[in-house]
Amino acid sequence: MAKKNGLDDYRVPYFDEDSKAKFSLANIDPSSKPFSTGAKDADRLRLAEIGTMLDAQQERLHAQRVQRVLLVLQGMDTSGKDGTIRAVFHEVDPLGLRIVPFKAPTPVELAHDFLWRVHSQAPAAGELTIFNRSHYEDVLVPYVLGWLGKDERARRYRHIREFERVLAENGTTIIKCMLHISKDEQRERLQARIDDPTKHWKFDVSDLDARKLWDKYHDAYEDALAATSTLYAPWYVIPANSKTHRNVMVGELLLRTFESLKLEFPPPKESLKGVIVE
Repeated sequence: MAKKNGLDDYRVPYFDEDSKAKFSLANIDPSSKPFSTGAKDADRLRLAEIGTMLDAQQERLHAQRVQRVLLVLQGMDTSGKDGTIRAVFHEVDPLGLRIVPFKAPTPVELAHDFLWRVHSQAPAAGELTIFNRSHYEDVLVPYVLGWLGKDERARRYRHIREFERVLAENGTTIIKCMLHISKDEQRERLQARIDDPTKHWKFDVSDLDARKLWDKYHDAYEDALAATSTLYAPWYVIPANSKTHRNVMVGELLLRTFESLKLEFPPPKESLKGVIVE
């Protein structure tokens, strides 16, 4: 049966500058299904229920126009960021929902500090915003490729913590999910894209180059998660070898986050009392 209160088991420990402990993704099995009922059809039914409840919560968020919610999705290639968005949010009214895909920075963006392009995309009051990839790409990729040294990486981690604190202190609830797949699972998903002509548009030869650096990216993710998981912007590792389970777990996490906000519709307008439309 699905665990009812197990999300903290998958939350990355909060950053502690004095701690020497190293966070390890190896401690979390990407094939585990802690939020599965044990039956795929039942999991899909639960996901549909979550979608309906998220829609009701998001309507309150948008109507209230005070609080903000930011969901960050990160993961290795093929981990399912697009699929998660399609599955979890297909019931959610697009009014007040915004999806921001981050690609390689443009020359104009590179001419500014690395957070310049990100801050303008942060959620406005009443918005649920999803970052499909995010500012973390500007630390992970350049470090793995050798363009960024350890000192500059440490500075960027600090800048990210401070940036996310600014968002949190201005009414943004931040949830960050690392979709965790195994190397074997990635191989199968990449091969499926190659074997199916209708999925060739999803495949780029550079995906194979990145796969050769799997271990380096894995290590870089461990460091990034440990350095930027905070009380106000926690990281959760989502076992994602099972697409259905991945979707349910992200949905459960977001639903519980919304419910903790105790959102309500704005009070009725006295000026509308007794108004009759003719």
